[in-house]
Amino acid sequence: MSKRLFDVMVSTVGLLLLAPMLMLIGIWIRCDSPGPALFRQQRVGRNGSLFFIYKFRTMRISNGNDAQLTVGRDPRITRAGHFLRAYKIDELPQLLNVLQGSMSLVGPRPEIARYVACYPEAVRREVLSVAPGMTDWASIKYRQENALLGQTSDPEQIYLDEVLPIKLAFCQRYVRERNFWMDLHIIVATLAALIRTR
Repeated sequence: MSKRLFDVMVSTVGLLLLAPMLMLIGIWIRCDSPGPALFRQQRVGRNGSLFFIYKFRTMRISNGNDAQLTVGRDPRITRAGHFLRAYKIDELPQLLNVLQGSMSLVGPRPEIARYVACYPEAVRREVLSVAPGMTDWASIKYRQENALLGQTSDPEQIYLDEVLPIKLAFCQRYVRERNFWMDLHIIVATLAALIRTR
């Protein structure tokens, strides 16, 4: 089975089955704080193309704080947002991205252009040679990334100097070794990590 066919089948079935729950989550978000249920942000996709990634909104509408990283107990996060982030439920709208073709179920997590500009050129070409994904090895290893960065005095610098290089190494490994069975392995490992969180 081709990767794209698998993506379309799973994202379509997922959206249909999860539609009632997604609708209820959207209502909860709207009731919890003013603003839309969905949040979108421009990210860098395959071959450097830009696209808008979809998420459930977990933060209050901007109050002038333009920080790109969300770390620790960020006061911008809503009550609903804390729960949605803990279980990665805020990522479910990305099934729309997968269905559209801007993302895949498995692949390197897409970054904002500001951080992609920090990739070494050869690494950037390799990592961006495949479609970004909803999950990957780095997402599993750094599930508690926000909490860890929240314990540092300069989260963004630590992210650029220490976390990002390790994430990119995982991304390069995926690009070089990827196959259908690896994708299934990563999906199962992601679900297992969510269960352990509970």
